[in-house]
Amino acid sequence: MRKLIKPLFILSLITLTLISLSYKMHRAPAYRVLVVASLAKDHVRMIDSARPMFERLAAENNFAFDFTKDTSVINDANLANYQVFVMLHLAPFDMSYAQQDALQKFIEQGKGWVGIHAAGLTRRQFKPNQKYWEWFEHFMGDVTYSPHPPFQKATLIFEDRNHPATKNMPPSIVISDEWYEWNRSVRGSVRVLARADESTYTQKIPMGDHPLIWTNEKYNMIYIGVGHDTSLCVNHDYQVLVRDAIAWTASNAKGK
Repeated sequence: MRKLIKPLFILSLITLTLISLSYKMHRAPAYRVLVVASLAKDHVRMIDSARPMFERLAAENNFAFDFTKDTSVINDANLANYQVFVMLHLAPFDMSYAQQDALQKFIEQGKGWVGIHAAGLTRRQFKPNQKYWEWFEHFMGDVTYSPHPPFQKATLIFEDRNHPATKNMPPSIVISDEWYEWNRSVRGSVRVLARADESTYTQKIPMGDHPLIWTNEKYNMIYIGVGHDTSLCVNHDYQVLVRDAIAWTASNAKGK
């Protein structure tokens, strides 16, 4: 009888392990994320590198995501399936008026939005013959984009690590990027989470106070101004930043 105890114990452990693995494989995702990427040639390498990054984040953090470059998915019926919309280098002027309206409605309903890098390209001069999406400029904190300096390495300072999206960030990271500039500091209109250290690189037009990651607390959103280089897709800190930004907006999403 004693000889049977050990094999039975091992068999029980194996059975419990298989049940646990089966549960993890079949449990429903906590939330759904739609990633819509740009067709812009200057961002194609980063976008292609970002897809496997999102795949890892989704698998490790139990969320489902769809990844596309087709903006036709930005419509009321399809957006109703998601809690978070990730605008990956997709500029606001790259959407049709109907798509802009659908995304605006999605955001105003309290759903989550995470914008990366070129998602913040607010400026009337980009498409002078196209009706300007004024709402989006207000959404971004009433700032407009200015031409950026040359791609270079610099320091990004996380000045607010009390926010859920940046609570796991170190005080600063050194990365290579385009270091977007704006017509003014957005501080005062939004909650600033991180800023560029302008003493560590050469600006095109020095801003002095240079926020690059922020949340407009009127909405359920995070804007991440850095994100040009493919190296960020394998940078642990950047992955954690994107993960936590998505998780925070998903947790606040209304009408889940």
